[in-house]
Amino acid sequence: MTKAEITAPFLKRLKVSTEIDEEDERAIKSLPIVTKQMANGEAIASIGDRPSACCLVIEGFVLRSKIVGVGQRQIMAFHQPGDIPDLQSLFLHVMDHDVSVLGNCVLGFIPHTPLQELIKHRPNIAQALWRDTLTDAAIFREWICNVGQRDATSRVAHLVLELYTRLKAIGRTDGLSFSFPATQALFADAVGTSVVHMNRVVQELRNQGLLEFDRGRISILDETKLRKAADFDALYLHLDPSL
Repeated sequence: MTKAEITAPFLKRLKVSTEIDEEDERAIKSLPIVTKQMANGEAIASIGDRPSACCLVIEGFVLRSKIVGVGQRQIMAFHQPGDIPDLQSLFLHVMDHDVSVLGNCVLGFIPHTPLQELIKHRPNIAQALWRDTLTDAAIFREWICNVGQRDATSRVAHLVLELYTRLKAIGRTDGLSFSFPATQALFADAVGTSVVHMNRVVQELRNQGLLEFDRGRISILDETKLRKAADFDALYLHLDPSL
């Protein structure tokens, strides 16, 4: 892959929510990035690790999770092309959760030192990454509300709309549908319910004419009704620089 192809998803995502100039773009493209293809379930970073590089999602998806209790997994975030899911490792040196691959994925690994130098010398990029970190925190807050206060049907609807809205912002949707290789078990781990209940929720959303899950592809059948069922407001995603 060329450097332009490697950095394209990242630049496209940054431009959705921040303002960077041509010099900033050139500086990002000059970063030393090592690409690697990884398969479903492979660990990128685990609890206790001390990463020396941040990973950039170029193609595919990544998830963040933590094992609690006697082995239950809580998924805390899904990441898409253009995201740097372990950006916090620049300043929090020991990982406190796991980051792993969802489906087949192409990642770019950026060593910490040149990324830190970039932040020091390019204030627009530093501001963009700081905003990105704050948006990440806003998404975590919404996930807490989702798991803690919404019923299971609303939780799943809300998660699907979040995925769809973020992917649409970078041109990765096809009408009202998008590819996402998560199983019902993974969705259950993300919304805090059992696989059996998750199956019931999927059937209910299908029967209501709201959503269709089909072999790694999700289709929204009625966006207006789905938004109402999800109690969804995209403000927390901060996709507009003025927000």
